[in-house]
Amino acid sequence: MNDWVIELEDIRKIYRMGEVDVHALAGLTMSVHRGEVLAIMGPSGSGKSTLMNIIGCLDRPTSGTYTLDGKTVSQLADDALAEIRNRKVGFVFQSFNLLGRSTAAANVELPLRYAGVNRGRRERAKEVLQLVGLGDRMEHRPMELSGGQQQRVAIARALVNNPAIILADEPTGNLDSRSGAEILELLLSLNRERGTTLVVVTHDANIAARAGHIIRLKDGCIEEDHVSDAKPA
Repeated sequence: MNDWVIELEDIRKIYRMGEVDVHALAGLTMSVHRGEVLAIMGPSGSGKSTLMNIIGCLDRPTSGTYTLDGKTVSQLADDALAEIRNRKVGFVFQSFNLLGRSTAAANVELPLRYAGVNRGRRERAKEVLQLVGLGDRMEHRPMELSGGQQQRVAIARALVNNPAIILADEPTGNLDSRSGAEILELLLSLNRERGTTLVVVTHDANIAARAGHIIRLKDGCIEEDHVSDAKPA
């Protein structure tokens, strides 16, 4: 099996704004090993969100090649891209993005429903909720949970399909410092214990300090690409 889970080659993304072309990504090339913790950093307007959308199969590049878990996905049609996204990528967002009227278990089951899994959904949801420390909160709705607990539900939802990568967008941004530290430790423990590849888009230097691979973007290009031999502590 290829040791690279993410391979981007000469990725360009151009947006048309009136009569002006905006080059959000300008020939970006990068690779991520299986089991890495990658932190993507950079100021506003550097291309972080565009890169996240392409890595997460939420958007396609204007040109260039993106290979995710051995499959070239750069120019797939929307339906095929959605299928790859559901099977290969687990998302954790700053704002949790949970369904307010649904229980924790029902929220976690959603990717399985989209994947057409009919049997064993509740058992799988229970398994991953227990993994993130919420086995006793399965029937609670988001409003009955703390912010840190809601983010744990979101992490369980990201894990339920055994994705190739977890893509976390400012996962501690809406949490107090204690809850944020707990969520960071949970994500890093999943990396250590399960070998989950973790890609974190962040402004938080504390998160970057725990990553083994840091990419800093500026004006749609990689300004710095640093890989450490050390495993995240």
